[in-house]
Amino acid sequence: MLEELRSELTGYCYRMMGSIFEAEDAVQDTLLRAWQSWDQIRQDSSRKSWVYRIATNVCLDRLRNAKRRALPMDLSEPAAIIKEPSDSLPRNSWIWPAPDNATDPANIVVSRETVRLSFIAILQILPPRQRAVLILLDVFRWSANEAAHAMGMTTAAVNSAVQRARSGIARSNLRSEELQGGDAQADQQVLASYMEAFEQYDIDALLALFHENGSLSMPPFTMWVRGSSNLSSFYTITRSHCLGSRLLLVQANGDCPAFAQYVPAGPDGRLVPWSIHIPELKQGKITHIHHFIDPELFLRFGLPADLEARQNFSIDR
Repeated sequence: MLEELRSELTGYCYRMMGSIFEAEDAVQDTLLRAWQSWDQIRQDSSRKSWVYRIATNVCLDRLRNAKRRALPMDLSEPAAIIKEPSDSLPRNSWIWPAPDNATDPANIVVSRETVRLSFIAILQILPPRQRAVLILLDVFRWSANEAAHAMGMTTAAVNSAVQRARSGIARSNLRSEELQGGDAQADQQVLASYMEAFEQYDIDALLALFHENGSLSMPPFTMWVRGSSNLSSFYTITRSHCLGSRLLLVQANGDCPAFAQYVPAGPDGRLVPWSIHIPELKQGKITHIHHFIDPELFLRFGLPADLEARQNFSIDR
C-alpha cells in the first residue's frame, strides 16, 4: 500500500519543495516513517490521510528554514551585458524540473498546468502550510474534511488557509507568470526544428524559432537573456561549449517535451550530460527555454551516463 502511494506522494512533495531532488528524499523519509508507524496507521480507516500527514510534516520540517526557490526571471532583470555566465546560486535556490512520471498522482485527474514550472514558482511564494492545503484541495481535489484529517487541522482552519493561499496567488506578480497559457500541445515540427538547429548549432535557425521577445535562462546561473539580439550574442559566446552537442527528447513536468543535452567531453567522441532544455511555446513559437544545468538530473530522468557521437537519435526517441 505504501509503495503504491509513491508516485502521488512524489507529485505532492515536488509541488511542496520545488525540487525533484528534495521531493524524492522527502518521499523516502515519509515511507520509512510510515512503515515504522504502521501498527498505528493500519488501525485507522483513513490510512492514506495518515501517510499524507507524515509527508506534510516531513516537508514542513524541511521547509522550516529554507528560503524560497525561484526561476531566474523572478530574481533579476534580464542581462544588460551579454557574456558567458559566471555568477551562480546553490542548488537549493532554484526550482528544478521533474521527469514526467514523477509528478502526477496515480488514478487522479490532475490538471497538467499544476505541475508546469511557472505554477511551481507561484506555489513557492506561499507559506508552506498554505501551500500544502492549496495542493490538496485545488490540485488533488481533496475535500476540506479530508485535508483537515491529513493536516491535523480543523475543517474551518483548512478553509481559511486555502482562501488565504488563493488570495496570495491572485496577488502574485512574478515575471514567470508570463509563461502560463502556452500551447496545450507542443508543435512537433518546432521541436524537430529546434533539435536540428541546436545540434548543427545554426544560430539563425535557432533565432527563427523564438518570439521576437523570447528569452533563455540557465540555473544555477543567475543570468538570463531576453530579445533576439541578446540571444544571438549569447549563442555566439557559448558556441565553443555547445558545438557538437546531441539532444535526446524526454518528457518533464506534466507531459512537457524537453531535451537532454550531451556535450563533447574530449577527442574520443564521448559526450557527457550537461543540461535539460525545457521550451515554453506559444502560438507555435518559443517564448522561453529553461536550461537546467545539473548532471544529476540525468540520473533522475533515467538517462544514460554518456553517449557516443556516432549514435543516432530521432525526435521520436
